[in-house]
Amino acid sequence: MSGNHLRSGELARLAGVSPDTLRHYERLGILPVSERTSGGYRLFPPSSIERVHLAQRALQLGFSLSEIAEILRTRDNGGVPCHRVLNLTEKKLQSLNQQIAELRRTQAYMRKLVRAWKGKLKQTPPGSRAMLLHSLEDTPRKNSTNLKRRLRP
Repeated sequence: MSGNHLRSGELARLAGVSPDTLRHYERLGILPVSERTSGGYRLFPPSSIERVHLAQRALQLGFSLSEIAEILRTRDNGGVPCHRVLNLTEKKLQSLNQQIAELRRTQAYMRKLVRAWKGKLKQTPPGSRAMLLHSLEDTPRKNSTNLKRRLRP
């Protein structure tokens, strides 16, 4: 540490990211523009560790880097981005729910597919092709009657 500031390598190590990530965050405004030593080393305040962690947690929730930068810029300029954060989080939750529903449909489709393929393989003579992948022409969103039709030998 230099005084009460962290060099970029120290910050990267403590925050668990690469120095390239710090430079990128600085360019985007997620981190404030760093001070420089006479040798050109970047110096960040210790609070930058929490800011990097905040950005990493927000990324895990589906926030984009530009959204994180916008929120932090608003906050840094004295604004109150709380309603924006809530609105974005609600949209991300809705999207996540849709993704989970799609994954559940895909899971159900794959379970039926595995059962059907096991049955088809039992009926296929050894050394013969069962042509299993040819039954994948339609998407998993089709209803189960279409699945039965597609999986017929």
